[in-house]
Amino acid sequence: MPCSNIPLMKKKTSKKIRTNSNLKDQKLGETKNSAKLVLFVFGIGPIIGIIIFLYSKGFFNSPTI
Repeated sequence: MPCSNIPLMKKKTSKKIRTNSNLKDQKLGETKNSAKLVLFVFGIGPIIGIIIFLYSKGFFNSPTI
């Protein structure tokens, strides 16, 4: 009888591992999305800021002769 309990315990542990991996996948997905958001804000934000600054100083205006 004790031998029959051992395979059942193995099946239970495999289910726990699967649920843990699902939780890890969800957390990994959240971190990927937040990383993409951070890269977008800190990557595109300064570029837009520089363009606005240069435009306000007249950098993109054609020179008058």
